[in-house]
Amino acid sequence: MTITLVPYHHDERLPESTFPLPRADVVEVTRPLPDGDVWTRLAALYGPVSAEVAGQVGGGTRPTVVSGDCMTAQAVLAGLQKAGVDPSVVWYDGHGDIHSVESSTSGYIGGMSLRQILGDHPELLADRLGFRPVPEERTVLVDARDLDPAEAEFLATAKVRRSPVDDVVLPDGPILLHIDLDVIDEAEVPGIKFPAGAGPSTDAVIASARRVLATGRVAALDVACTWDPPENDDTHRADLLEALLAP
Repeated sequence: MTITLVPYHHDERLPESTFPLPRADVVEVTRPLPDGDVWTRLAALYGPVSAEVAGQVGGGTRPTVVSGDCMTAQAVLAGLQKAGVDPSVVWYDGHGDIHSVESSTSGYIGGMSLRQILGDHPELLADRLGFRPVPEERTVLVDARDLDPAEAEFLATAKVRRSPVDDVVLPDGPILLHIDLDVIDEAEVPGIKFPAGAGPSTDAVIASARRVLATGRVAALDVACTWDPPENDDTHRADLLEALLAP
């Protein structure tokens, strides 16, 4: 198995210790980022990521991408579409990631990642990366329990389906499977940047993801390690990634 590692949280390069990956072939995507705003910098980083994903799909490989944030999923989507795959999205996350630029009170761009995949503000990344929005009705949001009022308001009328981890109803077609590790109960994954409170266990999330993978319809797996770099060796993180990324 080849793992594509994007060792960044947005445009911030993270230390290698952040990603205790299992033994596998690892393709690390890094590059000097240009001056400019965060969207310009992310577009420069994500272009090579989308090219790597497209190349792996063209070579008959299912891409597995690991990064430090949820924004990288946009690059994965761009790569799949460039390779001729039109995926639905299954999004595991303790948060909604469904803010618009206007609705976010914090300005944290990771909270806008899924909303942009649905078509919000395409000039920021979609137009630069060349991807088309995914229809709401082909999107499933799994175990998002920490929602801001504006996110809850949007989801109340959106066609995005919501599911718990133990009963994920899949959309049609090939799937971009995105898993933010903060979907797991915060007590089991110390060091998460933005804990989402009580949630499903590690075992429940891994079992759920394996059920989705077992369908054979996952076109790409995208894993967001949204935790701070460890202060010392963290075998739990390594065990979690090994279990989740096992072939």
